[in-house]
Amino acid sequence: MAGKFELYQDKAGEYRFRLKAGNGENILASEGYKQKASCENGIASVQKNAADDDRYERKETSAGKFMFNLKATNGQVIGTSQSYTSASGRDNGIESVKKNAPDAEVVEV
Repeated sequence: MAGKFELYQDKAGEYRFRLKAGNGENILASEGYKQKASCENGIASVQKNAADDDRYERKETSAGKFMFNLKATNGQVIGTSQSYTSASGRDNGIESVKKNAPDAEVVEV
């Protein structure tokens, strides 16, 4: 099963998206957007930038967990991962975004 973007409205009325892998696991989540069109642009930016390894900011949290941000060409964060217990888990998450995002369908939920 292929990955997909889920576009939804949160409790505050903002639009958000999450990228899910083929197994249904969340691998990337967006910030909140006031406009649906802005959220759709964020998805398009993820699709465009996902294959470029230089766009990933690999981080370690203060709690010793690992995560990453996907950034657009202008340096703005367009997606944030979950926390992983290991650097290899985080790196597998990045590879999953690279594999799933470019061709993922967008589904409104």
